[in-house]
Amino acid sequence: MRENRYFSPSEYHVNLMRGTERRFAWQGGDFHEWQQALRERLTELLGGWPEEWDSFDVEEIEKEETNDCVRIKIVFTAEQCADVPAHLLVPKGADAPLPAMICLQGHTPGMHISLGRARDAHERASVEEDRDFAVQAVRHGFVALAMEQRCFGERAERKLESTWDHTCLDAVFHSLALGKTVLGERVWDVMRAVDLLQEQPEVDSERIACMGNSGGGTVTFYAACLERRIRLAVPSCSFCTYADSLMRIQHCGDNYIPGILKVAEMGDLAGLIAPRKLIVVAGQEDELFPIGGVRRAFETAQGIFAAAGCADNIRLLVGRGGHRFYADLAWPVIKEMI
Repeated sequence: MRENRYFSPSEYHVNLMRGTERRFAWQGGDFHEWQQALRERLTELLGGWPEEWDSFDVEEIEKEETNDCVRIKIVFTAEQCADVPAHLLVPKGADAPLPAMICLQGHTPGMHISLGRARDAHERASVEEDRDFAVQAVRHGFVALAMEQRCFGERAERKLESTWDHTCLDAVFHSLALGKTVLGERVWDVMRAVDLLQEQPEVDSERIACMGNSGGGTVTFYAACLERRIRLAVPSCSFCTYADSLMRIQHCGDNYIPGILKVAEMGDLAGLIAPRKLIVVAGQEDELFPIGGVRRAFETAQGIFAAAGCADNIRLLVGRGGHRFYADLAWPVIKEMI
């Protein structure tokens, strides 16, 4: 047998990726026409949006006052058979209307991490790595909406008799069989969360932002690509070229979009956020989203923002560590850009 036979499926896929044309990669021209065409195509690949959906049917579950905020736990309806538990935190003593931050956890035990509530040592470590997003947001004068993403926490699978150890895989396979994606379904929930925030008298609807780490950062990014009412996106440890991350490192299935490599790279997709604002947070030692790929994707995105005439509306912040959020780096820039 000759040397260098190719038996690993990844060798075939990486080679195929190298020769695949990205039909919607930014190459100049009419910026708005390019944005519209790419946004429509991305929506299709994610599985599209419901043609009909129920009213919010918001239910208040509990209410608590602390020294710095009022916290209301609610459940709202995103679409038929998809209800979203969330915590709405409103700072005390601040002059409304206030900016709002949608807070998204990734592959953690759930949204309670955003509230800084740890149940064991693993969760305490998660909070200590700055994943208590809602607590941070209130501290900086934002209304915070910590929402549970599909497949995590209170929305983990409960009905199937047997599930994978990874809580999202069943839903990933089911959504694909229906021509949808879990990622698209999560983006839809964020879009409905924006609807909800716009109804809150304390919220300035022109200053709604979204943030998250890892899987939460991934949803933050795609939600901002498609929901233009999100004025600022802060994806953390999730923005990187597909070639350097999703195609070279084992990731969960809820990160993937069927056919995306025939359409664009992640840096191109960032152009859908312009002229709104984007803060990319990364870890120098992040093994899941390597910093070289982060910088390559950011360079592409930076060029598109410049072409759109808003070069100052995109930033890259790199922390000296791994796969986590970097609050001390991020919040001064968030407050400046919102």
